[in-house]
Amino acid sequence: MTRTISILGATGSVGASTLDLIRRDRANWQVVALTANCQAEDLAKLAREFSAQIAVVGDETCLPALREALAGSGIEAAGGAQALIEAAARPCDLTLAAIVGCAGLAPTMAAIEQGRTVALANKESLVSAGDVLTAAVARTGATLLPVDSEHNAIFQCLAGNDLAHVRWITLTASGGPFRDWPLDQLAHATPAQAVKHPNWSMGAKISVDSATMMNKGLEFIEAYHLFPVGVERLRIIVHSQSIVHSMVEYRDGSTLAQLGPSDMRVPIASTLAWPARMDTPCAPLDLAAIGELTFRAPDETRFPATRVAREAVIARGAAPAVLNAANEVAVAAFLAGHIAFTQIVAYVEDVLGTYNPAAPTTLEDVIAIDREARIHAQQAMKAIA
Repeated sequence: MTRTISILGATGSVGASTLDLIRRDRANWQVVALTANCQAEDLAKLAREFSAQIAVVGDETCLPALREALAGSGIEAAGGAQALIEAAARPCDLTLAAIVGCAGLAPTMAAIEQGRTVALANKESLVSAGDVLTAAVARTGATLLPVDSEHNAIFQCLAGNDLAHVRWITLTASGGPFRDWPLDQLAHATPAQAVKHPNWSMGAKISVDSATMMNKGLEFIEAYHLFPVGVERLRIIVHSQSIVHSMVEYRDGSTLAQLGPSDMRVPIASTLAWPARMDTPCAPLDLAAIGELTFRAPDETRFPATRVAREAVIARGAAPAVLNAANEVAVAAFLAGHIAFTQIVAYVEDVLGTYNPAAPTTLEDVIAIDREARIHAQQAMKAIA
């Protein structure tokens, strides 16, 4: 049976991987909406290829270019923040939420408000607005399917089991490109070195987050909301091969792990086909060729981001939203060459210590906190500079 899908963030890496899978199974999918920030020509090309009903650019200044690229196609074109929300609210069987940053919050919430099945690849939705978003899910009866490889792995390992029987949920971390660097060398790490992830092909921002281990801190916060077993039953372990994507240990001593190649099409396929399975072009694992799987405890002296994130989720309230916003500002400053690699988490911790707003209860509250936290982060950098 043909299913309908909207892809919010169609030109990013997750969107591209999703469309690659749909391209291989065209008879079973009908695309409703495709969105991008400002890649008008790329978006129009995809909209034509997949016969989308509507294409939307978040940056309204790119709308004329989108309209021109779609001329004569019969595909509707729209632009701006409100257009993204309206596209996300259109009826469909599955919404893939993959818009990067806080720009993805409102569209993701719009899909949830319709009681939809949402494949979630937007970290900010749970990190910054976890309590607000999960309350909306409970109220509307929406279904969240995690797309991140770690959370999707946990989701698969929990299938058919009761959270009350879980002893530990363990998120695995590759450790990033600097996992074996001594502490005194980390201050001299360059942006070019930080974005060269040894296992995954990712964008610059998430690659830097992997290098600082902040991505695992953000994923810890996400896991806290997705799988409510409590902070004390969530932990992180470094697994440099990125073959075991996460594990769940049960009270009887059994540990279930999900293994797979370092290819986002595997977790995406899990959400597209859920609760069934589908074919992917990914090569099967050759464990004999891999040879060994290694694990070690994270080093929070060299990489304090996981500690800072854990403390933020324990503090609750606005702390996770502040952490996320401050981290985005600090990572951008590092990529621009304005601060050292080791200063990224230091700035985040400084903002968390100086800006403590009331807990958000609405999406508007979250967006306001995000905006203010970014101002505090910029001011902290200017003060130290």
